[in-house]
Order: sequence, then C-alpha cells, then structure tokens
Amino acid sequence: RHYEILLRKIDLDGKIILPTTFIPSAERYHLMPNIDRWVIKNVFLAYRQMLDINAEKCDYVFSINLSGTSLGDKSLLGFIQDMFVKYSIPPEAICFEITETAAIVNLKNTILLFSALRKLGCSFALDDFGSGMSSFTYLKNFDVDYLKIDGTFVKEMHVNKIDHAMVRSIHSVAEAMNIKTVAEFVENEEILRELKAIGVHYGQGLYLGVPVTVKGMIENFSKIHAK
Repeated sequence: RHYEILLRKIDLDGKIILPTTFIPSAERYHLMPNIDRWVIKNVFLAYRQMLDINAEKCDYVFSINLSGTSLGDKSLLGFIQDMFVKYSIPPEAICFEITETAAIVNLKNTILLFSALRKLGCSFALDDFGSGMSSFTYLKNFDVDYLKIDGTFVKEMHVNKIDHAMVRSIHSVAEAMNIKTVAEFVENEEILRELKAIGVHYGQGLYLGVPVTVKGMIENFSKIHAK
C-alpha cells in the first residue's frame, strides 16, 4: 500500500484550509524547512506506531513531499538519518517526493541527498513531471524510482488526443529508464482504462482512493491487524 502524505490546516472555526492557501506564505517567510521536518518526524512516529501494532503486516510505503528550500538545506540529511535511528523504521518504507522544478533549482544538493538516502534504502519520486520545459533533459540527472505524470495531462487524456500522447510519451521514456510511472488525477473509469492500455504502472486520484487522516488509518490498521 502506498500513501502520499498530504497537509491540511484547521482554521479556528474548524474549517479545513488547503495547502494552496498556506504554503505560499510559509515559503515567503522561509518556514518550509521547519514544516518539512515536522512532517518527517510525525510520519516516522505514525509508522512506528503501526509497527508496534503489528510489524509483520505493516508493509506500507509513505511518500513525503520535500520543498525546494529543504533541498537546499545541507543539514536535512543528518536530521532524516537521526529520525531513522530514533524511530527505528525501515528506510524502504519511505519515499521522498520532489517536484521537477524544485529539483532543477537545487540540482547539486538534490543529487547528493538522493545518493545518500538511497544508500539507506529510501526510494524517490519526481512529482508533476512534464510541467517543465526541459523535463526529459533533466530526468537523466536523477536516479528516481517513480515518475509522477503531471495531472494536467491525465485529467482529460480520455478526451484530449494531445494529453493522451503526452502521457504515452512520458511513460515510454520512463520505461526505457526502468522507472515506474504514477498517473495523478485519476478521476474516473475512462481515464483508468486509458492508463491501463498505455501500461502506466500506478494511479492516484479520487476514483482510486479518497484521502484519510493518518490517525484514522492507524486506527483502521489496529482494528484489522492488532495481535
């Protein structure tokens, strides 16, 4: 089971605030490295709780998004290594996601971070692929496990020939490089059918699975697998 960790804020009146509202402010005031570390710590803690419930059945992979500013933080690697030691979770359980744009801006640090964490056993995903002007050129610089095809190409690929061709093209290049593809924005059966025909490996979207809270997931895991 693969889960991407998503962030939401709760307003004073209980209303859910989407990241498109608060992330730009966090980036403007240089808070993203702190937020990323908070996410990493809490995800590791959640995985530890699941291992304590039933380690044999805990074969989940959690994907954690890293911001561009965190990729430029040379102390991040040490922090992640410390979290692995503190919570004693398998590195294979963690996949780090970065956007194509962020990776390009911090190319040198990104490659160094990838290399060090891969030696531990972590996996990597390049998010929103296809949104940049030189996507295929930069792809050769990254040793990634998953290529997440930008949802803007996926959401109308069943009715738009150009979008369909873009998805097919990205998947073809990824396969040649032995990289698994993940299609974002899988919102209906028609899209899923087209993706299967192309051979895309994984899908993500409301048609395949709705978001759940981490707390709710742990509670459900406990109900099913508690010893």
